Amino acid sequence: MKQRKLDSVRSILKEQKLKIFIELTGNTYPDLVKVFYTNLHFDGHSLVSHVKGVDMIITSEVWFAVTGLKSSRLRINRGNLGIMEDFNKIQFYKGCLKNPHSKVRNFSVGDLKLDERFVAFIVSWILTPRGSNHSTLSEEDLLLIYCIMNKVKINWIHTIKEHMKKAMRLCEFHYPYAILISKFLHYFEVDIEGELAEVIKPSCEINSGSLSKMGFTKISGRWVSKDGDQVGPSRTNEGDEPEEAAMQDEHATETQEGVHHNINMEERMSNMSSFKRLMINRMDTFADNHRNLHEMCESKFNNMDTQFSTLDEQIEEV
Repeated sequence: MKQRKLDSVRSILKEQKLKIFIELTGNTYPDLVKVFYTNLHFDGHSLVSHVKGVDMIITSEVWFAVTGLKSSRLRINRGNLGIMEDFNKIQFYKGCLKNPHSKVRNFSVGDLKLDERFVAFIVSWILTPRGSNHSTLSEEDLLLIYCIMNKVKINWIHTIKEHMKKAMRLCEFHYPYAILISKFLHYFEVDIEGELAEVIKPSCEINSGSLSKMGFTKISGRWVSKDGDQVGPSRTNEGDEPEEAAMQDEHATETQEGVHHNINMEERMSNMSSFKRLMINRMDTFADNHRNLHEMCESKFNNMDTQFSTLDEQIEEV
């Protein structure tokens, strides 16, 4: 980020103490990561798993040693999105757009300003990664971005653990945090001899081409939007240490394809009879209601998990 003159983003992320976690690198061990998730359960505040004869109890001390993160600050997860009373997802999203007056159809990342786009990329690919749908932000994504942009300090250990719970229930998350779990394996001295290893490649780093695919270009030392929306001047932090560039924007093509798909659908809808349009709109409404019902049920279950966790903490304190 320093090489790309993204000093404002660096300053924002520095408030969250995420430097070590975001810059984790080295080998990952996909087979052992699967074993870790297969044996994973939660014991109070700690992750507990068993890999190749080694019991792994990941306490706050282990988290700090591996990631530099502490188990404190504000807890945020899908079950308590109302914790920020002044957060309005639509108003906040509009404020993140290059054109805040444009109509909001979905929370697409394609029209975000540079800083917000980059933070959204880090949230959806690193902090709470999933296997698909990186071009559209969820309400949880927006709240995390809101907190990062407004320097609200988040308990990232809690967020990561909640995301791991979700990954255990839903197959589309594809064993997230492979590099983090591999670091845990090293910490507990799990035998990795003969295990399949994958190396983090330079193609995973952000470079000028990646920012260009996001829709930005460099003019007079500053990254600006190609459609004319200008990003504020960079702030130089002279005392900061050199930082590596990171992460490639793999979802730019996906976003462009989604735009073309929406245009084609609008053209097809305009050529349909009124009856066909009515039926499609009803099907869309049914799908939205089904999706909202699913999200509501998931939110209630997550809220129950949060309440039970709070009860466990109170019982431990007693």
